[in-house]
Amino acid sequence: MSELLQEAVHDKRQILIDQLIQSGVYKIKNKHLYEMSLSELETEYLNIGSAEPPKQHTYM
Repeated sequence: MSELLQEAVHDKRQILIDQLIQSGVYKIKNKHLYEMSLSELETEYLNIGSAEPPKQHTYM
């Protein structure tokens, strides 16, 4: 994976983790958020019923 893609995935994971923590979610099925993959975090974020998608950074 290129460095730019790795950075984008890391940033998106962090944004989702921050959003989930703000919603009161700290662990999912006995797994800490930082142990979860991006797709697992996205699925959980959608499951909490948030009206707005997480803010994303634009990379060029």
